[in-house]
Amino acid sequence: MTTRKERLKKLASVQAQVKALHEMRRATLLAEAAAADEEARALADRLNAADSLAALFPDIYHNRIAAALARRDAKLAEARHETGLVATATVRTNMVERAYRAARHEDERQRGDRERLEIIEQARSRAK
Repeated sequence: MTTRKERLKKLASVQAQVKALHEMRRATLLAEAAAADEEARALADRLNAADSLAALFPDIYHNRIAAALARRDAKLAEARHETGLVATATVRTNMVERAYRAARHEDERQRGDRERLEIIEQARSRAK
């Protein structure tokens, strides 16, 4: 049978992993948004270049730029959502860690009480 302290320790570990997962996902989404933004900039630069063939196919360039900007906006929205999940995971992690520390301190206090009672019992048995 596992003690409350052991269960809280495992839960704290899982919560930390969940938090790390959301942080990593947010970072990935921000990187993808930056890549889409860079793609849109590069396409716009090519479209505006004097020696570009973009004058032959302006609609294609405009469509690809619009798609890259839409992708950027979608990734940024997803990253904002992940930011909320990171905050929630942080709060949960902190709550579980506080509960774990409290359980650990309670366990140590009970162990100390038992040790003191054993010392008292030994002293009484010697005195008899």
